Amino acid sequence: MGVTMDGTKQQRRGNTRQRIQDVALALFAEQGYEKTSLREIAERLGVTKAALYYHFKSKEEIIVSLFEDLTRPLGELVEWGRQQPPTLETKQEIIRRYSAALAAAAPLFRFMQENQATVRELRIGDTFRQRMMGLRNILIDPDARLADQVRSVSALFTLHAGMFILQDIESDPEKRREAVMEVAIDLITQAHQGTRDRD
Repeated sequence: MGVTMDGTKQQRRGNTRQRIQDVALALFAEQGYEKTSLREIAERLGVTKAALYYHFKSKEEIIVSLFEDLTRPLGELVEWGRQQPPTLETKQEIIRRYSAALAAAAPLFRFMQENQATVRELRIGDTFRQRMMGLRNILIDPDARLADQVRSVSALFTLHAGMFILQDIESDPEKRREAVMEVAIDLITQAHQGTRDRD
C-alpha cells in the first residue's frame, strides 16, 4: 500500500514540477529570461515563493531541469540506435523518433535560440551537441561518399528547419510536419542507397 501511495505522491510532485517548468518557459518567452523573477513565476502559478523554492532554488535550476527532461529522449534515442543493426529501417525510425522528440521540446528550443548567452553560461548546449553527435554517428556510414554523409546529417537539420525556419511558410503545422518528414526520410534513404550502391 505504501508503495502506491508513495508513487502517487511522487507523480503529483512531478506534476507540480512540470507546471513550474511550463509557466517559467511561458514567462521567459513573454518578457525575457533576464526580466522574469522567481516571484513572478510563483504568482503566475498561484503558489508562495517558498512552495516554488521547494522544487527550484533559481531560474537557472528551472532551465537546467527542463533541458535535462526534454533532451532525455534524445539520449535514449542514441542508446537505442547504437543497439540496432545499421539498416535503412533503423535510420528512418531514428528520424521519426527524433522528429517527435523535437516537437515535444519545441518551447525549450525556442528558448535556446532566443537566449544564447544564457545557454552558453549554463553549458546546456554542450549536452545537446553531444547527443546530436551521437545521432550523427549512428546515421552516417563511415564508408559512405562525403555527399551521402552530408545527406544523413541534413536529414536531422531538415527537422530543425521545419521547426524554426519554415514556421511562416505553411500555416497548417500538420501539413508542414508531413512535408518536412518526407524530405528528411528522402535524404536518409538516398544516403543509405548511395552507400549500398558502392558495395
